[in-house]
Amino acid sequence: MAKPPREVADIFRIHGQTYREKYPISPDQRRVMQAIEICRTAALGGHVDRCDECGHQVISYDSCRNRHCPKCQSLAKARWLQARRQEILPTEYYHVVFTLPDQLASLALQNKSIVYSILFHATAETLLTIAADPMHLNAKIGFLAILHTWGQNLLHHPHLHCLVPGGGISPDGLRWVACRKGFFLPVHVLSRLYRRLFLTELNNAYQKGSLEFHGNLKHLSEPKHFDRLLQSARSLDWVVYAKPPFAGPEKVLDYLSRYTHRIAISNHRILKLEGESVSFKWRDYRHGRKQRVMTLNVDEFIRRFLLHVLPASYVRIRYYGFLANCHRSKLLKLCRTLLGVMQSSETQLPESHDWATLLESFTGTDPLCCPKCKKGRLIRFDVFTASDKHHANLRAPPIPNML
Repeated sequence: MAKPPREVADIFRIHGQTYREKYPISPDQRRVMQAIEICRTAALGGHVDRCDECGHQVISYDSCRNRHCPKCQSLAKARWLQARRQEILPTEYYHVVFTLPDQLASLALQNKSIVYSILFHATAETLLTIAADPMHLNAKIGFLAILHTWGQNLLHHPHLHCLVPGGGISPDGLRWVACRKGFFLPVHVLSRLYRRLFLTELNNAYQKGSLEFHGNLKHLSEPKHFDRLLQSARSLDWVVYAKPPFAGPEKVLDYLSRYTHRIAISNHRILKLEGESVSFKWRDYRHGRKQRVMTLNVDEFIRRFLLHVLPASYVRIRYYGFLANCHRSKLLKLCRTLLGVMQSSETQLPESHDWATLLESFTGTDPLCCPKCKKGRLIRFDVFTASDKHHANLRAPPIPNML
């Protein structure tokens, strides 16, 4: 894929310092901005590779490895996908999305750790409870949930993407209970329980004094105003929707590769940076998924990007039911036994791949192939630090570095 004309890093390098001087930002946001600014520059050091055929030299600067950086997700995604590929079951898979009403989005923005955790817990309890109900599936299911906080226009829109196998383990542990073909669980039932569980937990957090209110939400610190917010939220139909089942395990992996390690905006959506304006592509889902171009003042673009910075160490991909970390291996083995299959030899990948092999397996491109002669292999022969004066004066352009 061709290098985009402009990147988030360019916007931060040119305008980041001015933005930080004009507006208050959190320590987490400041760390993210600074990491992206110096990613793959001499400020982080790097290494020199030489082609074993033609002798061509390539200078590569090290990555910041920040999970919010648009350039630092490829290797993490490849390693994560390698593990998930071995867990795919031979059954239908469903994509279920739980959204948070706009009335609560601002509250979530001021209390990210608490409200996002309530979102995870309410979603998980909803799916596990309705699936275990004898009136519905009557089975213990497993699924993973991925937190996204953005819409295509970069505004704050918290929601969870859940990937769920179409069935589960019977209560006695002796059968695989498959859901009806093409239908997982009734979304209107999921929506009502999800709303009740979420608002109950949110109210509990309020009663404990765990929530903070600033700016235009300061009035919510008074119980009567917070109660009105809860009443308003109870009157809404909370949006839960299930997409049609995936057409086979390959499509499941394709979904995972697109959704798991995504950040608010990829560099390839940015079209141009001109003066104080940034233009980028976005898809308008409310009007037939049409692709449009949005132009924002650079300060507004940065503000929207920073809305999606998560608290340090916050886990945005979580596992539940028979995919929960504590007993995943044991219960996946049981699932395969109940489904009458063994783990496919095609998915039994070696436990450790070097980074180049991993990336090639998922991208189809060998990152160590010489970019000049296209025949030789790049062999590392020198490493330098940010303080190395000799290499700091090198003028070779940086290339993407996946390390």
